[in-house]
Amino acid sequence: MSEWEIKKPLGRCWVTGREFAPEEEYYAALVETPEGFERRDFCREYWEANRPAVYCFWKTRMPNPQKKKQQLFIEPEMLLAFFDRLASETEPEKLNFRFVLMLILMRKKRLKYEASRVEGGREIWTVRVVGQERLEEVVNPNLTDEQIQQLSEQMGQILQTELD
Repeated sequence: MSEWEIKKPLGRCWVTGREFAPEEEYYAALVETPEGFERRDFCREYWEANRPAVYCFWKTRMPNPQKKKQQLFIEPEMLLAFFDRLASETEPEKLNFRFVLMLILMRKKRLKYEASRVEGGREIWTVRVVGQERLEEVVNPNLTDEQIQQLSEQMGQILQTELD
C-alpha cells in the first residue's frame, strides 16, 4: 500500500491566495493529481465564477479560533457520491480507498452487506445502497486492520473530519 501525503488546509483559496475569514464558507475539493488525491480549498467567489474540475467537493466553513472547536461532519451523501465516483477505478490505491469508504458507509448505515464471491482470485463484496434497489460490487483488497485504520485517518485528514 502506498502512502499519500495529505496537506492540511492552509486557510486560503488555492487559486487566488486570499485568506478565509473566520466562519467564512468556502469549497473544499479532492483533485486527482499524478501523485494521488489532493485536497484544495476554493473561495466562494472563485468557485461560483469558475467551477473548477474536481473529483468531488463539499462546502465547509473556516473555523473561528475564538470559538470552541466543533466536530465537522461530512454528509453521508457526499461520501456515497465519492464512493460512486470510484466505481470504475482499477488502480490499487483507489480500490483500497473505495473499500474503506464502503466500510465507513456500512458503519453509517448507508450501505448494507449482501454477499461475497471469489472471482479470478479476488473476493468481491456485494452491498446494497440503503433505501434503494441498487447493488454495488466492491473488490476486497484484503487490507490489514492497520492499513484500514491508516487509510481512514488519511481520509479524515483530507476531509478534515473524524470518520468513525
